[in-house]
Amino acid sequence: MKSNETKGFLYPDKAVGRKPDYRIAEKHSPFNSYYENIDYNFWHTLFVEKGVLRHYDKGELFAEEGKIAKHLGYIKSGALKYVVYATDGTERVIGLEFDGEFVADFPFSLYGNKSRVSIVAVTPCEIYCISAKEIGRLMKLDAELYRVIAETNVALFDTTYNRYIDLYIKSVQERYTELVEKHEDIFSIFSLKDIASFLNITPTHLSRLRKNNCK
Repeated sequence: MKSNETKGFLYPDKAVGRKPDYRIAEKHSPFNSYYENIDYNFWHTLFVEKGVLRHYDKGELFAEEGKIAKHLGYIKSGALKYVVYATDGTERVIGLEFDGEFVADFPFSLYGNKSRVSIVAVTPCEIYCISAKEIGRLMKLDAELYRVIAETNVALFDTTYNRYIDLYIKSVQERYTELVEKHEDIFSIFSLKDIASFLNITPTHLSRLRKNNCK
């Protein structure tokens, strides 16, 4: 059941008696497959109508490992990477986000848990941001919001689990081919080092793959 408090914040269209218009939310990511299984229009409309548009410079942190992420975001423009650090300090890229997608330490920031990853802007970014703490509070009051968050969490886990399985059942060539087919201009956005790290191979190996696939 929606409380009076959440009606105005989460459902601005319904609160004034007009039908929501979701036609602007047309982009669904071919790269991060969980977008096919979440209420994209709900999230997109929430961020654009209620979020604050913030600018992030290249290299700036959206979230930092060991700290509670302050925001959930919708990427109006730019790209970011999710990174962790090995015991020797080496950076490992475990996720990529593009414009038209969402960025967050999800769902952990909603519960006030410290992030186990850092999220870094790899290009200048414009991101609609909403307080993770506020969404975490409101989901306790609103059954519909709680449902959307739960479904999003399941979809995100499914994508992450599939990528983990792919590391064992697919060859490097297969994973490389899938990656470039899903985002043909990926090498113009992310560095060779970042893409190699995401594929869990060396930059030298990735360079060979690119050369062999261009023949």
